[in-house]
Amino acid sequence: MDGETSISVRLLDGVHAIDSGLWDQCAAPEASQGGRGVNPFITHRWLSAFEESGSAHWREGWDPKHLVAEDEAGTLLGVMPLYVKGHSQGEYVFDHGWAQAFERAGGEYYPKLVSATPFTPVTGPRLLVSPDADPVLAKGALVSGATQIAQKNGLSSLHINFCTRAEQEYLAEAGFLTRKNQQFHWRNYEYANFDAFLESLASRKRKAIRKERATAIQNVEIVCLSGDEIKPEHWDAFWVFYQDTGARKWGTPYLTRSFFEIAQQTLRDDLLLVFARRDGEWVAGALNVIGRDTLYGRYWGCIEDHPCLHFEVCYYQAIEYAIENNMSGVEAGAQGEHKLARGYEPTETWSAHWIVNPDFRQAISNYLDHERQAVDDEIAILGAHTPFKRG
Repeated sequence: MDGETSISVRLLDGVHAIDSGLWDQCAAPEASQGGRGVNPFITHRWLSAFEESGSAHWREGWDPKHLVAEDEAGTLLGVMPLYVKGHSQGEYVFDHGWAQAFERAGGEYYPKLVSATPFTPVTGPRLLVSPDADPVLAKGALVSGATQIAQKNGLSSLHINFCTRAEQEYLAEAGFLTRKNQQFHWRNYEYANFDAFLESLASRKRKAIRKERATAIQNVEIVCLSGDEIKPEHWDAFWVFYQDTGARKWGTPYLTRSFFEIAQQTLRDDLLLVFARRDGEWVAGALNVIGRDTLYGRYWGCIEDHPCLHFEVCYYQAIEYAIENNMSGVEAGAQGEHKLARGYEPTETWSAHWIVNPDFRQAISNYLDHERQAVDDEIAILGAHTPFKRG
């Protein structure tokens, strides 16, 4: 309450409990007149696909408890994607060490509250405000409501992962601890085509990429599919690729088969599938998500090993798509220093953390002070080794 306006907050047992139009007026108001939203991952259809498919479900340690703020007339002010987490898997902001330290000291780190898009290390807004609401009032209600819920329910912490820089600054003012990390993003410096991008690189790097692209397509055909071009049989192939990569990288894959069935029905206009075909059979593929101004690389897999094919399907095809569609960049997900040689540059990412226990909070704060400096140093070192021409 601000002295004049009464604000209430409530929790939803899943995004299905709110009308999609109401959610998206907060999550993607820029798409209200048609066209794409800036960040598709926070829209109702994406969160619903994760939840309805059983991928983000309480049985999997993702219990949806999305936060809604309303005024005394019941008018929606804002929403916040929120999950009660029983582990730290699928977040890409790694706090396993925090959990172990807190539990060694006799505390219980889980459950905790997390505001994020499940399984998606993509920066985007988390404090989603209705365009008709007072943003200061709405954001304050969401943050205050979330922290009070954590404290009153005996949860150890609230984590707002991959928030925007503006949100990080706002949350720091509200008493949250700041965490910095880095990813590799490709930026479109108004390239006319892929060759123009190559011309911006040092000669040795440019030749290496041309050689990789020629090697990659020696025995395969590259096929790009989006929207109605995507058919159910393409998901049959991609499911095999996804299972193989998931089993090798992190054990049990996060997404269920049902997620891809739902994607065919509700998400395919947001998707770009890049497939490799040999002798009429799909042998590799990458799934990308199309934002208004950014292409997001998400999943890759293969059933045959072809030299350089991963670079072609995941990185070079994404760059070409971004250039051809006048997009500002490509975000290729978490980790992967091999992206640096392909023209992807180190970029800061942010998260904000509210720790209930004051002693534990101080310990985390001290740790984050050192970690942020280490991340700054890493970005500086990596930035000095980009493949671009000097000067």
